[in-house]
Amino acid sequence: MLPLETGAQLAPSTKASLLKVVDLTEFAQTSLPFDRIALDLRDASSKRLSGALLELPWGAILPSKTWDWSEALPLIRLEGSPELCKSGDVIELNPIRKKVAVRYRRGDTGNVLFATERCNSYCLMCSQPPREVEDAWRVGHLIDLIDLIDINEPSLAISGGEPTLLGDGLVKIVKKCATSLPETHIHILSNGRIRDAGLHANFAGVHPNLSWGIPLYGDHYALHDYVVQSSGAFSQTLRGLYAMQAANQRIEIRVVLVKPTVERLAELARYIWRNLPFVEHVALMGIEPIGFAKAHHQELWADPADYAETLGIAVETLASNGIPVSLYNLPLCSLDQSLWPYAVQSISTWKNDYLPACSACSVRERCGGFFSWVTPAWTSRAISPVPDLQACPVP
Repeated sequence: MLPLETGAQLAPSTKASLLKVVDLTEFAQTSLPFDRIALDLRDASSKRLSGALLELPWGAILPSKTWDWSEALPLIRLEGSPELCKSGDVIELNPIRKKVAVRYRRGDTGNVLFATERCNSYCLMCSQPPREVEDAWRVGHLIDLIDLIDINEPSLAISGGEPTLLGDGLVKIVKKCATSLPETHIHILSNGRIRDAGLHANFAGVHPNLSWGIPLYGDHYALHDYVVQSSGAFSQTLRGLYAMQAANQRIEIRVVLVKPTVERLAELARYIWRNLPFVEHVALMGIEPIGFAKAHHQELWADPADYAETLGIAVETLASNGIPVSLYNLPLCSLDQSLWPYAVQSISTWKNDYLPACSACSVRERCGGFFSWVTPAWTSRAISPVPDLQACPVP
């Protein structure tokens, strides 16, 4: 697990800023202005560098450990592993707190543009508990960040909170992605409860590779509304889904596998097939045991070993009717082997870990593992090393 934030020593000349980490090799190829670059010299000898190079107006310089500290240069020295950031990453400097945060990590499969802390749902298992704060400033912040992301980045998520609460600000962010990252898959994680009836249409044709991930927790309004803790959410989400379909948006349905949803998972799969046949993918997701979930263990925890048959029925219902389906956040040993082809390594690297039992497992390299904050209370009794790597069918 690599954290996204670390303490740092920052020279007085450094400023709060977003910077692209660039080593000497990559510097020869970049067109970024000096003040948007954190020049990575951690592997370079100070004796081989000219003073003229160091005196350029860099946003920051990451020196090697052998360098003498100079307050005349915008030096930053990170605490912890040097693997925390590398050339190609984007970092944010916070001189007041003496912190450096990684806002984009090259090669990571879990890069996220965090849009807002606000939300109009209060899901029982929310991993990012909402706060009612003024954060319209994030629109400009994310637009600045997008300028520094690799143009060949395969995918980015836009998450929150509820990103659509930014209104036209979210449209501006997606348009910026269309200009700077036209080949990148942009996936907006939203609850679908868009208050502005016309907002959906504003995304039509904006980005050539845009999709939405929308949660649906039951085939009945009472179940969905209970899980998201908001009356009327089921009907609002359905209206949002149909409005998105009318605006030619690509849609993924997300279902977190908690006790209330598991009890009617087979019925929900049939509901999606019959009523939402236009969705392009369904993700059935193991719970992330953090945030609100920690206070609702008794109401939420369902062991995959106990719902194996129901999960198999749901997957078969969707797959056999032409709706692609994947299993997220579920270790392979907790699943029937017939479901392994659907299991995805979905947990972001900065919060991904394995248990001691995994060290002897023959399928560890293809298994998604666990969230770093998993505890025995949130661990399936089925967890055990798989002794032999066995072939499994491809769906």
